[in-house]
Amino acid sequence: MSLTDHAVLIAGGGPTGLMLAGELALAGVDVAILERRATRDVIGWRALGFHARTIEVLDQRGIADRFISAALVTQTTGFATIRLNISDFPTRHAYGLGLAQKHIERILADWVDELGVPTYRGCEVTGFTQDDTGVDVESADGKSLRAEYLVGCDGGRSLVRKTAGIDFPGWDATGSSLIAEAEFDEEPEWGMRRDAYGFAGFSRPEPDGPIRAQAAEEHVGKGDEPTLEELRAAIVRYYGTDFGLRGAAWITRFNDTTRQAESYRAGRVLLAGDSAHIHSPMGGQGLGVGVQDAVNLGWKLAQVVKGFSPASLLDTYHAERHPVAARVLHNTMAQIALSRINDRTDALRDIVTDLLRMEEPRKHLAGMISGLDVHYDLGGGPEGTENAHPLLGRRMPDLDLGTLMGPLRVFTLLHNARPVLLNLGAPGACESALSAWTGRVQLVDATYGGPWELPVLGAVPAPTAVLVRPDGHVAWVGVGGESASTDGLTAALTKWFGEAIVP
Repeated sequence: MSLTDHAVLIAGGGPTGLMLAGELALAGVDVAILERRATRDVIGWRALGFHARTIEVLDQRGIADRFISAALVTQTTGFATIRLNISDFPTRHAYGLGLAQKHIERILADWVDELGVPTYRGCEVTGFTQDDTGVDVESADGKSLRAEYLVGCDGGRSLVRKTAGIDFPGWDATGSSLIAEAEFDEEPEWGMRRDAYGFAGFSRPEPDGPIRAQAAEEHVGKGDEPTLEELRAAIVRYYGTDFGLRGAAWITRFNDTTRQAESYRAGRVLLAGDSAHIHSPMGGQGLGVGVQDAVNLGWKLAQVVKGFSPASLLDTYHAERHPVAARVLHNTMAQIALSRINDRTDALRDIVTDLLRMEEPRKHLAGMISGLDVHYDLGGGPEGTENAHPLLGRRMPDLDLGTLMGPLRVFTLLHNARPVLLNLGAPGACESALSAWTGRVQLVDATYGGPWELPVLGAVPAPTAVLVRPDGHVAWVGVGGESASTDGLTAALTKWFGEAIVP
């Protein structure tokens, strides 16, 4: 193989790129971030928080408290602004976090720095070529770096995606809005207004802080740099006055363009986050979906880079995450449609609101928006998926375990991003089956006497053993008596963590 500067290069140092860098660093992979911004500064609002499953993912790495302590803890889950309370969901984090993206990136960047990941700032990727052994990446400053793999986390206009020749089909925008941090001579009307085009409103997130204004445009706006006059026109359309608008520290435009990459992989180039999927911010799912992309991809890419698994393992990244994002695109389009104002849509909205007061519809949509119901199709027993244990492919509950090391949470066992084989039957029952993967998979003998519950599904049968992937999803379930049957365990270990190493 040719020499490389780093095993993996990540184009883009936003939340998705930072999370992926942390995942790879935990796995012992030499990774670096190429970020076009010269500083950490984030201009504009962008994401304003995330949902329960993303908090769990951060908890799996031991860093959730960093975000919780800086955020507003609240019930953020909703569908087309219809609030959905998830406080009765079986999770330690039955809530969402309100936190501006600039703070999210700052906390993630501090974590990544602690892990020793280099970030090349002011380094905009301008092109790349790939061959059988690696990728040569060019930047605007004339530098060239080589890596075994390149991951595009460079946003909805991703140069990495375009250069890789990956199609990005979908739907053009039907509406757009302006958001700004602005100055006014008069006190504006606080709160929100809504019309056929969207929403408008004013808020002051911090006492005596700057005023934040939002207003939907009458026609879909064009360009990346909206003007003060465009903001003024949008505000006047709603309120009949501009409240003495005199300036803005920044103005940004967002719309409901909805697109998804046809493939998340082209040879040694992969996509994650907005590079792979864009959609309306309705429902606040975008940042979390990107972070969860990173957590799904990171350990798989590490397995391949370290030579434990074949490159075909990377195809499971697309197979698992593409349907998740497709569902987000689908539900955000539905939310946009349900948010429009006219007599017929209002009638539909009244009916949907009534339906969401019922338990099953509420849980179904709340599980979807919060990400707590994500289920990867990993197959099942010898006769197929229909015989699979309901845990298979779903998030592992964060149980309070009894172990020889003392009380431990399941998520604590995932802090180092290593897979765990959790034996809840007779001590040592899984030891021989795992012997050839001892250096790659943790074996923990534990006890647990409480109920097994999953969001949306409810109670599920208690297993005797569970193989948990580094992303927190269950790859194999053992059932039966005091000692778990290990049928299928060797196949699962081989599929996800490479061939057995026989002394």
